[in-house]
Amino acid sequence: MAKRKAKRAASRRSGKKKSSRRTRSRPRANAKLPKDAVTLIVLLRAREGQETILEAELRALVGPTRKEEGCLRYDLYRSADTSGALLLQEVWETREAHTEHTHSPHFLRWNARKDALLAGRDATFWRQVV
Repeated sequence: MAKRKAKRAASRRSGKKKSSRRTRSRPRANAKLPKDAVTLIVLLRAREGQETILEAELRALVGPTRKEEGCLRYDLYRSADTSGALLLQEVWETREAHTEHTHSPHFLRWNARKDALLAGRDATFWRQVV
């Protein structure tokens, strides 16, 4: 631990910044979004017995979607209170960027499978106020 502290202190003195592994920057949770950005909140409820498969299908969307042009955030949450309930929080630079996402191969695959897995789905677009 002492070696790491010394290394960080030396790095600060030399003015070097820690390099990021990410190729694209993603906004911080409390950062102001671009003017035309939209947030999509999707609440999903699995059919009985399909909970594990639904989560696996949604997990498969995360990686490729985060790499898409215009995707600022794409996060999947599992309910802490309700079994089989999941939430997607998507943030897109524009509504058009989200529309392009719906034409991607991974989304089309999901769209073809979702009816067999879902008991319910509610989706709402939002715009940041402050």
